Formats: sequence, structure tokens, C-alpha cells
Amino acid sequence: MPKPEKHLFVCTQARPDGHPRGSCQQKGCAAIAEEFWYQLQERNLFGRIQLTNTACIGPCGVGPNVLVYPDGVMYSGIAKDDVGAIIEQHLLGGAPVESLLAPADMWS
Repeated sequence: MPKPEKHLFVCTQARPDGHPRGSCQQKGCAAIAEEFWYQLQERNLFGRIQLTNTACIGPCGVGPNVLVYPDGVMYSGIAKDDVGAIIEQHLLGGAPVESLLAPADMWS
């Protein structure tokens, strides 16, 4: 297996309804993960980009969340329609999609 250039972690955390932290599942993360899988397959990018569904990666209140490594970039509040921009602009173009970045204070 070739070493991937980028590794995406898509939060698919599920918590019960009413949980105080909420979860990305309640905000549609399954559709986002599915869209990443679809678009990566359509573009034949599986050798270059690794995709992993993961449990909670932090800021549940602003999810769905996607983390990109080795860049250390987190996207929050993304929708299925944002997947193409993340792939084109960031994963292939090298420039994070500024409008989709997690709040800067999330990292402090």
C-alpha cells in the first residue's frame, strides 16, 4: 500500500438523543462520509488520500467535523455539498477552505 499524501478523519460519533454534547451523527455525518468515499472513488484518489471514519474528534457543538493530516486542519459544520471543495481546493490544491475551518479558539 502506498503512503497516502493526506489522511482524512471523518467524525461519525453517535450519542443518544438529548446527550449534552450532541454528536456529528445527529448532524448528518453519514452523508458526508459517504460523499467523501464516493468522490474519492470517482477521482481514483484512494492511493493518495486515506479516509477513516472515527469517533469523536472534539468540537461536537460545531460538527460535523473532518480532520486532515498531516496538515492538522479541522473543518467544522460541513455539509455534503462542501466535500467537493475540500477535495479540490485542499486535498488536491494544497489550500485549506478558509470558510469551512473550525473556529481558531477550538485548538487552544
